[in-house]
Amino acid sequence: MRSGKSLSLSSRVAIIIGGGSLVTVLAIIAIAYQALVQDFEDLLTHRQILEAARTSEQVDQKLQLRLNSLSAFASQLAGDDLPDQAALEVALNRQTAIQDLFPAALLIFDENGCAVAENVYVPNRIGTCYLDRPHFREALEKRQPIVSKPIIGRTTGRPLLSFLAPIETDEGDFLGFAGGTLDLGRTSLLPEKRTMGLYGSQGIEKIIDTENFLYVDSGEGSQNIEPLPPPGADALTDAALSGITFGQVNGQDGQPLIYATNHLQRLGWVFVRAVPYDQATTPARQSFLQFFSISLLITLVIAALSYLLVKSTMSPLDRMTTRIKHMAEQPDSAMRLGESGIPEVSNLAGAFNQLLEERDSLDRLKDHFMSSVSHELRTPLTSLTGALKLLSSGVTGPLNDKSQEMANLALRNGERLQLLVSDLLDFNKLSDGSLKVRIQSEAIQPILYGAVEDNNTMAAEHQVRLVSDSGELPHLLCDKHRLRQILDNYVSNAIKFSPRNGVVRIKARLHSPEYVRITVSDQGPGVPDSFADSVFKRFAQAETGTTRSVKGTGLGLAICAELATLMHAEVGYYNDQGAHFWVDMPTSGSGEALSTVADEETDS
Repeated sequence: MRSGKSLSLSSRVAIIIGGGSLVTVLAIIAIAYQALVQDFEDLLTHRQILEAARTSEQVDQKLQLRLNSLSAFASQLAGDDLPDQAALEVALNRQTAIQDLFPAALLIFDENGCAVAENVYVPNRIGTCYLDRPHFREALEKRQPIVSKPIIGRTTGRPLLSFLAPIETDEGDFLGFAGGTLDLGRTSLLPEKRTMGLYGSQGIEKIIDTENFLYVDSGEGSQNIEPLPPPGADALTDAALSGITFGQVNGQDGQPLIYATNHLQRLGWVFVRAVPYDQATTPARQSFLQFFSISLLITLVIAALSYLLVKSTMSPLDRMTTRIKHMAEQPDSAMRLGESGIPEVSNLAGAFNQLLEERDSLDRLKDHFMSSVSHELRTPLTSLTGALKLLSSGVTGPLNDKSQEMANLALRNGERLQLLVSDLLDFNKLSDGSLKVRIQSEAIQPILYGAVEDNNTMAAEHQVRLVSDSGELPHLLCDKHRLRQILDNYVSNAIKFSPRNGVVRIKARLHSPEYVRITVSDQGPGVPDSFADSVFKRFAQAETGTTRSVKGTGLGLAICAELATLMHAEVGYYNDQGAHFWVDMPTSGSGEALSTVADEETDS
């Protein structure tokens, strides 16, 4: 009797889904945590972009201040002609405020770009002409104050920044330049305490001269100009030079960093600022841990309740599964499941019982089909091969050489077809172990020769060449027809999966004193790794992706394995620039015990 008060399976599943929904909510919370971390990461990245931009702006302001001061000084020197050297040096020494801005040197250049006065003596600098420098030519052409990109001093050999302001008369005639220099190794343009950002975040900052591949500031407390490390030595430097303006890299200690860059076009410098990634994850993690602990406790309680409900729901199905397994291990059409319990379980039992009825019907249909095929195919094939034998033997009259060859080939293939049909019809005998083989001593060369000759037509159709390779080998203990069946399966597969103009090789070698290994090798793609465990299983076929592959029943290699077992042989394969399928056959001298077994099977 069905209990009207029983909770239906759908209701129980609804409860399980409710529990699963809670788990889904927890998963969404976890995703929300990731989104929260991402928000903190984006915020921290934006801060670094602002910090790098602020540094660039402060440097640019300092440069503009120096240019404006130098331009004001140049306007004081304007007259009809440039003063002499003594007057220029006096004028230079009076500019104490400008000297603070240009501690390396203040200079005056004539209209040819030659130094004529300086406030800091450097040997051989007076009289040296610099008009070949790009920034001199640019200042001469534009008649505007400019600052060079970092250069190496011609007389000092030091890394410098050179500032130029044109000196012109009131009528606009060019007289020369007022110049100032900064020694980048001794004077920094960068703001102090740069590692402390706008929001108090501690960071790493590097200043890179991208044209000369130098550190203006390596971020390690030194203001000396240093060469960049080789590529790969510092990921932060590599990121700055890549042109990607912000992102994540691993620092030299292996910890992830969030960085941002800003390019100062005027100097060809790149400012890089980075902070540890922990500054993004730590706040999010701390705020989430407490909430997660409470959620975890609630989840555990719900999980325990869900487990009890699922256990109660699945118990009838577990009992049904146990009976189904027993029925699968010991098939019996009389066994059926009881159609009782909650509606869903009783309906499932009824559907399974109906499936068993269909299975029994299919078994009966299969037996009828096998019987029909045996009657309908064996009889015409016997007549066909008999007629071909008469034709080939010349009973119906002599044949010319070409016709005789074709008749012989048709006879051989007809006999093979008859054997294959018999094998297919007797496949059930292989399954229950009732198929017998006639094992006797056989020479290997005729078997290999026949395998090549009978498969040459198929090979030619696929534009593949068949070759055999064997030396003097002992006789085999085998059923030659069954061995040919194994080799024909191997060869036909090798032909199907070989490239055009490829070679399929049948090779026989003495594998051990008691076994001869026959290997069929092709030059195709080989057996896929995913198919390795299923090669010799029934109804198994690999998807090779080639348009030349031919679909089959998937029984060929399974039959090979079972036939080899019946002949006390072994089969296998390996990949090495193609597939290599082998069978190890016992030799006629492989032992008295094996010969005895073979004789018993032959007699049977």
